[in-house]
Amino acid sequence: MTVARERLILAGVPDDRVCLIGAGAAGLGTIEVLQRHGIAFDCFEQTDRVGGHWHTDYESLHLITSRDLSGFPGHPMPAHYPTYPSRDQMLEYLEQFAQKTGARGRVHFNVRVERIAPRGSVGRDGWTVETSGDDARDYSGVIVCNGHLWNPNVPAYPGSFTGRQIHSGAYRSVDDIEGKRVLTVGAGNSGCDLAVDVANARLESTISMRHGQMFQPKAVFGRPRAEIGWLARLPVALNERVARAMSDVVIGPAHAYRGLPEPVTRNLNEQPPVVNNLLPYWIQHGRIRVVPGISRLDGRRVHFVDGTSDEFDTILWATGFKVTLPFLDPDLIRWRNGVPFRTAGLTLPVGIENLYFVGLAAPRGPQLPVYSEQAELVVRMLRLGAATRSALATRFAELETPDDRIDIVRALWRRQMQAAQKRLVALAAAETRHLAVG
Repeated sequence: MTVARERLILAGVPDDRVCLIGAGAAGLGTIEVLQRHGIAFDCFEQTDRVGGHWHTDYESLHLITSRDLSGFPGHPMPAHYPTYPSRDQMLEYLEQFAQKTGARGRVHFNVRVERIAPRGSVGRDGWTVETSGDDARDYSGVIVCNGHLWNPNVPAYPGSFTGRQIHSGAYRSVDDIEGKRVLTVGAGNSGCDLAVDVANARLESTISMRHGQMFQPKAVFGRPRAEIGWLARLPVALNERVARAMSDVVIGPAHAYRGLPEPVTRNLNEQPPVVNNLLPYWIQHGRIRVVPGISRLDGRRVHFVDGTSDEFDTILWATGFKVTLPFLDPDLIRWRNGVPFRTAGLTLPVGIENLYFVGLAAPRGPQLPVYSEQAELVVRMLRLGAATRSALATRFAELETPDDRIDIVRALWRRQMQAAQKRLVALAAAETRHLAVG
């Protein structure tokens, strides 16, 4: 063994490669962190471009978080961008980030990861990665950044609809719509955007909501809510109460809008955040009609659970996405409700070693900083000695309660991250003491 290699091992820096899957926003953030820390890796992207779903999101999309908080750490969005950047501006930012940091040059484009298989017991010896581009390669670990917003979820109902049907992941603009009578199914952020897009085009816009929803404003008295520093410093429960009061002042409670059902709960932390001022606005103007959940489909007619029905030309399914890992045997890890259980700030799956997730979480607020923080945590894991690193997922699953959430209150996720960082510091210190004694 050479002196240089011995020093490398003693420093806890692996001299082997990890595989990175995907060059969307999470993948780009991870590449920047890995290369800055000198971690050897190969990144495979199945398309010919970086940026992932931002190339194909609907044209009217704007961020719900503000420009000054939404960029990668150390890489602010351009000052000439508006407070809430558009889809095209977000894509431009990602492409410029990839170019400026050199991340683009680290990606193997048009190469799809077909299969990853654990080596040794539950992946303790790493992974074999099979791609569409060449023979299988062995890696010490795999970082999954393939995203969770690409495999459409369309619920099944009795009967069939004979008009046009488009999932929000395939919708681009009102040019995709056939006819004038449009039903949007789902009242999350995308569903609200699509229903408003239809109303803005002066088409007949109807939105199907299974239950009531608390709507939150992007700004309070003209200032982006997330930029109100004192609010973010409040304890979680108090923050929720103050944020709810602000929402009631700016938008008004749900029962103030004709046709909107009462929410199941008014607690903002107990429901996915929906940040939209325009849906209630157009409801008040009679441009968006609210109907309950669907009971069955019959040609162009849609029947609802309250016994009413109506005919539509197009249905827009804003019904979310399935978490899909097409390259991984699902039996290797633990799942609940179609989502893998994870620990360590939602980066480590339960049941397998040397596998890491970046981006399989959406702590409320800006997402790009989340990817960088998770990648930094993964680097700490990669710098542990091989023996410690290869039992890490098992150790964390014993110390923490595994979590299957994607949507999570940011302060709660940050607590998870801080706890994970402390545990990794302790593990690194234990390794150092062991090497010193040895």
